[in-house]
Amino acid sequence: MIGALNALVDLIERRVGDEIDVSSLARDQGTTEYHLRRMFAALAGMPVSEYVRRRRMTLAGAELASGASSLLDVAVRHGYGSAEALGRAFRSVHGISPADARRDGGPLRTQPTLRFRLSVEGSTPMHVTITHRPRLLLAGYAVQVPLIHQGVNPHIQQHIAGIAPQEHARLKALSDAEPTGILAVTADIEPDAPEGSLLTYLHGVALAESTEVPADLDVLTVEEGDWAVFAAEGPFPDTLQDLWATTATEWFPSNPWRLRPGPSIVRYLDFTGTHARCELWLPIEAA
Repeated sequence: MIGALNALVDLIERRVGDEIDVSSLARDQGTTEYHLRRMFAALAGMPVSEYVRRRRMTLAGAELASGASSLLDVAVRHGYGSAEALGRAFRSVHGISPADARRDGGPLRTQPTLRFRLSVEGSTPMHVTITHRPRLLLAGYAVQVPLIHQGVNPHIQQHIAGIAPQEHARLKALSDAEPTGILAVTADIEPDAPEGSLLTYLHGVALAESTEVPADLDVLTVEEGDWAVFAAEGPFPDTLQDLWATTATEWFPSNPWRLRPGPSIVRYLDFTGTHARCELWLPIEAA
């Protein structure tokens, strides 16, 4: 996996001004575009598209500061159809216009070329179970919320607070499939979605495919497949967010599995508001 990520970085460097064919590279590296983009975003802290944009603007900034090329030449060389399009992207990264960069030489925000390395220390013990689950239904109350990487998501908190206590009891009574109990489900996330992108959050339960779902509940259908179940306990939400990062930095690079499209599921076994004992369910397939 680390080799595939570095191959992607090298491809971006060679073709930074062109369309980057991530799908073809993923196939050549024996993985999938979905998994490659998810791992890149998790390890780099930004999606592939954002990294490409930052590298383009880093190189464009250096060219403009040197005064060696016209604004239109720089725009075309870095994949923009006009000087105006380049100007918008340039300002969003550097905070100044291309004309300012040409006149004053900066200040410019540089994105260095990334290089991924695998840590073999195994510093974080991981408790993982691989399980195969049939096709199932996730039923409950769904809402669109923005993606937030760090800290508590207030939009999710507000959504849960708006669900009546008796509805929590009704959901628990409906649960008839693994993972049992009330679940926190995130779905409809692009593999390299930037922070602030909308995702579907569902507060609900897992049901067997044959179970009749009440008409007033939202439903997500999950296809049959393998799941990696990671157990964790500690302060909330830091423990869960750290666990997510550790799956990318330590578990996936060291195991013959990769992510497949599907929702991620958190089952809270014990939750006090500041401390949680939970399971993170991730859909996987053999690499």
